[in-house]
Amino acid sequence: MKIGVLSVQGAVSEHLKHLALCGVEAVPVKDTTNLSRVNGLIIPGGESTTIGKLIEAFGLTGPIRERSEKGSLAVFGTCAGMILMAQEVSDGIARQPKLGLMDIRVKRNAFGRQRESFETAFKFNSFETPLPGVFIRSPLIETAGPGVEILASLEEGSVAARQGNLLTTSFHPELTDDLRVHQYFVEICKSLKQS
Repeated sequence: MKIGVLSVQGAVSEHLKHLALCGVEAVPVKDTTNLSRVNGLIIPGGESTTIGKLIEAFGLTGPIRERSEKGSLAVFGTCAGMILMAQEVSDGIARQPKLGLMDIRVKRNAFGRQRESFETAFKFNSFETPLPGVFIRSPLIETAGPGVEILASLEEGSVAARQGNLLTTSFHPELTDDLRVHQYFVEICKSLKQS
């Protein structure tokens, strides 16, 4: 089992470490060769516009879309990754670069600027105990299509969702010691490999 972390900008090393702790081979992905070798791909937090432009420049946008739509690649976007995965960004810039994989509309920086970053614990899916979450200039899911399962919400709105082989969180699970969200994604990747 190989899971890649998009390694063009953002919190790459933290995701690689969490994947290794989950017992899978973690692969930095910067090109189509490495992308072709992985069962899943994490798009980390960072600057969504920058990441979007870089994946276009590196020729990754089309292959990520194609493999995801065929069901041969699971994709997990955290924070900026959520923005890139959304079909619609309500407050995006003109020609906002995005993959548009998931049937959600998101609002960028919904929780405020960097200085308004915070940590909180909340219920995530069927986890028995609350999940710690780090929110840094995080987006929020404003609407979700009928095929999208909301996995976690705060008072402000939805902060995690799944649609088939796609997973997204507005928080940064890689910045805590809790591995459960990464393990959840590993299970999605395993189910693709078996099908």
